[in-house]
Amino acid sequence: MKGEFILTKKTDKNRSILIVAAHPDDEVLGCGGTMAACSKKGDDVYLLILGEGITSRDKKRDREKRDRQIKELKKQVRAAGKTLGVKKTFIFDFPDNRFDTVPLLDIIKTIEKIKKEVRPDVVYTHHDGDLNIDHQITFRAVMTAFRPLKNEQVKEIYSFEVPSSTEWGMDTSSCFRPDCFMNIKGTINKKIKALKAYSGEIRDFPHPRSAEAVEILARYRGVNVGLEYAEALKVVRQVFK
Repeated sequence: MKGEFILTKKTDKNRSILIVAAHPDDEVLGCGGTMAACSKKGDDVYLLILGEGITSRDKKRDREKRDRQIKELKKQVRAAGKTLGVKKTFIFDFPDNRFDTVPLLDIIKTIEKIKKEVRPDVVYTHHDGDLNIDHQITFRAVMTAFRPLKNEQVKEIYSFEVPSSTEWGMDTSSCFRPDCFMNIKGTINKKIKALKAYSGEIRDFPHPRSAEAVEILARYRGVNVGLEYAEALKVVRQVFK
C-alpha cells in the first residue's frame, strides 16, 4: 500500500513511551499489542487514563454511586497494564463521556503534569475522528500539551483505532486511514489477556469489543501489510534528526 510502512525500527536508546487514553480499556483496544512489544524490547511504557469510565451509564453523573465500580475498574486497569508491561499507570477522574463539560485547559494541564514526570519520546493517543466525544477531546488536549515548540522532546505522535468508536465516526473527511503498522504476532496473546482483565467492559461476539472481534481486526490489519497480526496506527507527527 503506497505511502505506508511497518513500524519495526530499532534504536540503541530505550525510549520513554506514553499512552494517553480517555477511558479504561481504550489503551488495550487501541495499542495493547504495541505496548507489550515496546516493553518487551526494553522501552519504558507509561499509561495515562484520563476518565473514570463508568458514570455515563447514569442519566446524571453520580460519582459516589459508582465509587465501588470505579475502584474495581482501576484495579482492572493496573492488571491489564501488568500484562502489557506498563512501568507506571496514572488514572484520573474526568467524567465519562462528558469531557465536553470540563474546561479543555484542565485536561491539557493534567497531561502536561504527567509529561513532566515521564518525559516521553513517543506518544500514542486517540484518533481525532472517533465517534466518542472524549476521544476527540483527548486528541485535541494531547496536541496542545505536546505542541512542537523548540525544545519539545516528543518527536513521534501516533493515533490508534478503538473498535466501536473509530469505525463508527461520521466525519468522512477525518476517517481513520492508517499509514503505520506494528507487528504484534508476538504479543497478540497479551493483548487479548489484557482485554479480558476488563471483565465489565468486554462484550460478546460480534460486538467490536469482543475478544474474537479484536483478534479478527488484528488479523485484518496484518493482512493489510503481509503480517499475521498487526495494529494499525496513524502518523500524527514524526521529527527525525
